[in-house]
Amino acid sequence: MILVRGSGGGTDLTGTVFERGEDPPVYEGAPDEDAPYVWVCDSFYEVESGGSALRVDGEEIRIAFEEPMPRGFDTKSTAVDAAKEHVRTQFARIGVDPDGVEVEATKADPA
Repeated sequence: MILVRGSGGGTDLTGTVFERGEDPPVYEGAPDEDAPYVWVCDSFYEVESGGSALRVDGEEIRIAFEEPMPRGFDTKSTAVDAAKEHVRTQFARIGVDPDGVEVEATKADPA
């Protein structure tokens, strides 16, 4: 498992790249189980009302979550690159400059 974490605007977002031999979550819309690398992470956007509260750059905003859209990839580097781009995109959707988002990919410590 590779954790891809982005930090910006005083908040964080973490998603997971499941590697060959690991079992990603199974639900409607999940990619072909034969994909060697699977990226899973929340997607969200800012809303005027409803949703969940989130503090960004010291201000409270409201966000709504979309159903996770897992994606399958053939190579680890392609999966991690797409994961990093996804994280930056989520921050941009809530008004955080994606170029200012720090993104890191780390191997999860098996527990």
